[in-house]
Amino acid sequence: MGIKDKADNLAEKAGGKAKETVGKATGDRGLEAEGKGTQVKSDLKQAVEKIKDAGKH
Repeated sequence: MGIKDKADNLAEKAGGKAKETVGKATGDRGLEAEGKGTQVKSDLKQAVEKIKDAGKH
């Protein structure tokens, strides 16, 4: 996984966590769910990148 990919995934996950937190704080279940979804998507991207990296070695 390239450094840029890692940074992008971390930024995406952080943004998702922020949305989730704001959603919880404001009672906005939609925003909270969107944040959780963004985090899951970021985790999946990271897993795919790790699998790709493992195949290169």
